[in-house]
Amino acid sequence: MLKTTRWLLPLLATAFAPLVFADKAPADPRIATLLGDLAKARSISAAQLSPDGQQLAWVISTGNKPGIEVAKSDGSNARRIGSAPPGTCSSSDIAWAPDSQRLAFLSDCGNASRRKDLFVADTRSNEAPKKLAPLQGLAQDLNWSPDGRTLGFLYVENATRRSSALAAAKPAAGEIGVDGMEVQRIAAVDAAGGAVRLLTPTSRHVYEFAWSPDARRIAYVAAPPPGDNNWWIAKLLTQDAQSGANAAVAVDPAITKGSLHGLQIALPRWSPDGSQIAFIGGLMSDQGATGGDIYSVATSGGEPVNLTAGTHVTPVWLSWTGAQQLLVSQIRGGQSEVAEYAISGNAAKPSRTLFTVPASIGAGEEAMALSVSDDHSRIAFVQSSFDTAPEVHAGPLGSTPPPAVTHFNAALKPSWGRTESVEWENQGLHVQGWLIYPANYDPAKTYPMVVNVHGGPASAVIPRWPGVGYGGAPFAALGYFVFMPNPRGSYGQGEAFVQANRKDFGYGDLHDTLAGIDAIEKKLPVDDKRLGLTGWSYGGFMSMFAPTQTQRFKAVVAGAGIGNWQSYYGQNLIDQWMLPYFGASVYDDPAVYAKSSAINSIKQVKTPTLVVVGDRDAECPAAQSLEFWHALRAQNVPTSLVIYPNEGHRFVDPAHQRDVLQRALNWFQKYLPAAP
Repeated sequence: MLKTTRWLLPLLATAFAPLVFADKAPADPRIATLLGDLAKARSISAAQLSPDGQQLAWVISTGNKPGIEVAKSDGSNARRIGSAPPGTCSSSDIAWAPDSQRLAFLSDCGNASRRKDLFVADTRSNEAPKKLAPLQGLAQDLNWSPDGRTLGFLYVENATRRSSALAAAKPAAGEIGVDGMEVQRIAAVDAAGGAVRLLTPTSRHVYEFAWSPDARRIAYVAAPPPGDNNWWIAKLLTQDAQSGANAAVAVDPAITKGSLHGLQIALPRWSPDGSQIAFIGGLMSDQGATGGDIYSVATSGGEPVNLTAGTHVTPVWLSWTGAQQLLVSQIRGGQSEVAEYAISGNAAKPSRTLFTVPASIGAGEEAMALSVSDDHSRIAFVQSSFDTAPEVHAGPLGSTPPPAVTHFNAALKPSWGRTESVEWENQGLHVQGWLIYPANYDPAKTYPMVVNVHGGPASAVIPRWPGVGYGGAPFAALGYFVFMPNPRGSYGQGEAFVQANRKDFGYGDLHDTLAGIDAIEKKLPVDDKRLGLTGWSYGGFMSMFAPTQTQRFKAVVAGAGIGNWQSYYGQNLIDQWMLPYFGASVYDDPAVYAKSSAINSIKQVKTPTLVVVGDRDAECPAAQSLEFWHALRAQNVPTSLVIYPNEGHRFVDPAHQRDVLQRALNWFQKYLPAAP
């Protein structure tokens, strides 16, 4: 959801000068210990099985520098790829060739400018990795052609930033929307090495792509640039895998007549015979946060068919495993689930649910991706939960989740209490969320509770091990219950539930959340006079809006929020995402935007509120936090605004990651203290 204004940045840099992050937050020794413990977890960003299922590669970080290791499929005999010492340079973005011997990756090792080039390693020899091609830009999503002759990838020539709205927006300069436009295209390099060939034109920003089974064609999701704005109106196209080839539109959601009309598409996948393309379609508030129904369309184009209409789960990732069979990762009630789907006619239904885990899973860049051997007998992914730090899991694909085959984080134990799934009814809807108990929980005591609303809104809270950055679990380590609801608008209960908050931001979803609080208070010793509210992105909006509707919360921390949908529409350059949710532009229907704007009911707010944001946030402009903070201050509401320099929607500076969490914990300790 939500990306940012770039044209206001010079003005904002001046306006925010007195407010920008300078001094560190006062340190509580307990918080310092907690942050130190969180920092001990080593990040595992990818896990990939070789196509023959015999080898397993993963990307593991040392001192924030990712590196690559290769092992047997059971995790044994692991060895590092390359000769650079761990933590001295970065290697990532792994992709196995069809021969199960060559492993492609991106690395800045040996590059004085720290630019990542394209390499290939022969994993069955001791030879040093070969540089396949030097890159004068940023690449991602490495993807071998099925015949092994070509390596394709997404590529931005002369890039100044990663093509992602989560990255810090570059400072505005020149003619906005014209000068300095960076376009992500599909590029290819021969397996033997050589020059980079660009397969798609500068008139299309490409988000995802896939090779046809015969390696002669490509399918991709693309829109006219700028890429940050237009993903919400992207089309599915096909073309020959050659530079300058003409592209044909297979699906345009703007003109489809069925349930996909006006919605978003992601994850194109060719059927084994090349006659069909399956993809995920639905109401999605963020590129990369995929979820919806499974659709299919003929490769020649036509009206797409919704194969999973009316389902009560949210498919996120898919792969063909047969002529009429799919392997699907999906969200069910806040949990990760893997299922096999059988296609019959115009419908795909689960033929077998393999396993469901209260944990997050994923093999790489795509949400909930799985790495599967060519014969579909083995599987691998990275898994973590609130109870268990990340590890690579691998083993047979069956009804039992595969075990952990690495032990990088095995010694880490949660410093917070136990976790449970909470379910309740509200306004005819069945709603689910997660509750983390305070550390050293004593049922004879009463406790404060922090409600943490997720971003999106098309997303879901699924258990995962927290990082040093902002999140809910650390509050539980310091004596709070932490409630993380999945209200209407969330993934996990089918597309109708996802779309239930259209034209209703902050109302039905807030009612769901309040009903969840009621359900918890009926069975657990939560002090209703010590309730806190927080969230980031859409959760930041909810943290700003909820206090205009209820006085129930006694302290708020609003991260990267939106206080005024009307001014937000005019401040940002990603207005395309708003139309499916609000039904019209702010100029055509200002009332629907005003309805959900906290600023229009600001006089109702009495809750002490800490506001935090990055000054180059490309999803939620810092101007929104300034406007909201200014309004609170004018009403004499206790408030503080902290703006972090050179940060986007996702903070990357470790000092800032720690500081924002430190400040939030201090804020809640001040206004709804937990017993030591």
